[in-house]
Amino acid sequence: MASAQELVQSCSTLFTLPEIYLRVRDVVDNPESTMDDLANALKFDPAISARLLKIVNSPLYGFPKQIDNIARAVTLLGMQPVSDLVASTTIGQTFTGMTADLMDLPAFWRKSVRCALLARKIAQAIDVEESERFFIEGLLRDIGHLVLYQTIPQRAQSALVEAGYLGSPLAEVEQSSIGYDFTEVGAELIRVWGMPNQIEQAIRHQLGPNQAGEFALHASIVHLAGALADYAELEPAQASRPPACDPFAISCTRFNTDTCPTLLKEAQEQLQDALACIYPLAMAA
Repeated sequence: MASAQELVQSCSTLFTLPEIYLRVRDVVDNPESTMDDLANALKFDPAISARLLKIVNSPLYGFPKQIDNIARAVTLLGMQPVSDLVASTTIGQTFTGMTADLMDLPAFWRKSVRCALLARKIAQAIDVEESERFFIEGLLRDIGHLVLYQTIPQRAQSALVEAGYLGSPLAEVEQSSIGYDFTEVGAELIRVWGMPNQIEQAIRHQLGPNQAGEFALHASIVHLAGALADYAELEPAQASRPPACDPFAISCTRFNTDTCPTLLKEAQEQLQDALACIYPLAMAA
């Protein structure tokens, strides 16, 4: 049976990030690059520059004054957060070719964007520096399922049905029936994309953040954001129980679970603005 790494390698040509992200990442990875270098790289793609300006001027950031040029946006946000934003706003394009019978893409991106908002809010709530960095980690939490539904849709669907029938965690059923789960596939895709190691490790260990070593905080925040995103989609009868949060993740982050209702409400209020930037097709769904 093929491994998660072999599965991703076999279809790596299907899932390639847009050229603008690769160009931006080259600038960010070069220690001699300046803010002007990054701004100039972004100017090669007017569409992405316009989208970034729309994001930084949206309620998601709440800057007091209008930001009217990309150089100013880069200066305010910083190089790595801009790179993360470019990734966030272009990743959806990578999977637009999937047909509706494979997966409900609007529903997938609504949940992923909600998870991204929650990851950032949790990081802010526990006073983590550069909390903006966690948006992309939350957004990519479930990216492995896009690969599974594109490459082995019948097996992925069967695992989902079986998990629902047995009342078992989906990842456990995927491990037993496929040989790996969505977290492994997602982490391998992120590794192939050459994204920062903390993102790969956060996705890989989100279900067991105590195994993430030096990246335990990242994995814990993604775990908590995912648990809240799952909880937000429960039927009212099921939602009477609190979100299923790993005790280690709560301890690692010192997250106050009493704030969950407030964070969920705030994420819901910002969801449409965020979707407009990440996956506009999900707004009308």
